[in-house]
Amino acid sequence: MEWSILGLLVFIAGIYAIYHIVSSTAPTAQKVIWTIVVVVFPIIGFLVWLLAGPRKSSAPV
Repeated sequence: MEWSILGLLVFIAGIYAIYHIVSSTAPTAQKVIWTIVVVVFPIIGFLVWLLAGPRKSSAPV
């Protein structure tokens, strides 16, 4: 039971990161690289993205 909850949390964190990566103003190549990092290395990729990943634009579209 504990592992399934942890897996669900990792999955949700990955989806959250990918959503914010795609909606950021970073160039497409950076978005693709960050997405691959988060998918291939879910926990480490999410933590690295959280600290150093592209940020969402603050300007309204």
